[in-house]
Amino acid sequence: MATGDTPAIRNVHERALPVPADRVGRLLDRLASADDPLWPSPTWRPVLLDRPLGVGAAGGHGAIRYRVTRYEPGRLLACAFDPAIGLTGVHVFEVQERGPDRCVIRHRLEGRPTGAMRLLWPLLVRQCHDAVVEHLLDNAERHVTGGVRAPVRYPWPVRRAAAAESVRVRAVPVPAGARLLRECPARRDLADAYSLRVPPGTSADPQDWADAVFRRPPPAVAALLRLRNALAPLVGVAPEGATAFDTLATGDGEVLLGTDAAHLDFRVSVLVAPGPGATTVTVSTVAAARTRVGRGYLALVRLAHPAVVRAMLRHAGREATAPQVVRRPPARAREAAR
Repeated sequence: MATGDTPAIRNVHERALPVPADRVGRLLDRLASADDPLWPSPTWRPVLLDRPLGVGAAGGHGAIRYRVTRYEPGRLLACAFDPAIGLTGVHVFEVQERGPDRCVIRHRLEGRPTGAMRLLWPLLVRQCHDAVVEHLLDNAERHVTGGVRAPVRYPWPVRRAAAAESVRVRAVPVPAGARLLRECPARRDLADAYSLRVPPGTSADPQDWADAVFRRPPPAVAALLRLRNALAPLVGVAPEGATAFDTLATGDGEVLLGTDAAHLDFRVSVLVAPGPGATTVTVSTVAAARTRVGRGYLALVRLAHPAVVRAMLRHAGREATAPQVVRRPPARAREAAR
């Protein structure tokens, strides 16, 4: 590795576009805004700055933090990395004219990795960076031409990393906003809630989320439900049919699902709350046993219920934030480590 001012990493992506530079520059000027047309959200968490785009604005996306050091509207945006992330250097967007009706939009990263980043950059971070920037250039091409000639393809490790950043499930109290659920009978032998925060750009329709969670579960959960239906009659419990998660009521950002069975009653609320930096999806469940068999069944359900709901909600979140089906790997990066 060279010494002095030679950067350890030089990573360049660019896209030639058949439109005037000013048209692409206007897209660059909207980066980090509420209607940012370039950043690949909801696959990745959005770029958030502490003030409007300009010199001195600080923020970043996810764990990557930086500060704007140079800004020429419609032409150039340069940011210096916060050294605490393990990179010392800059990343730069620029739009250059190539004639009256042609231009190039380019992203350049130059820096030195430090600490754990010296290992993480070649193992994973470089792949994520390449996919993010190529996705961003795809968005620029799509906005100015109406299509993308060869969209970026996310490798499997990058898809997993994007999901890990954008899809996080946690246990929460049953939210006050779940009004339909709170109107249900007060007796509850089981009551819990799990919440997911996803980037802006995902659906805010609670029925979309209810269908994604309960109609399209991950394969492992689908197999577990089939096993449940096969074994349930042995203990006097009826198999669950397609109507088990029918929509019973709709409200302000909420749908209520559920059914009444001989052994127990259960209700599920799916509540969607869009916010300035993320959309929160909360799945809340309440159940009450009717019989001794129902109480025994519910005791068993408690063991698997948290893992099953987390898995279904996480799977729905990953589907909602997954990049579009694509046809090639990110291959435009030119990187030299010296």
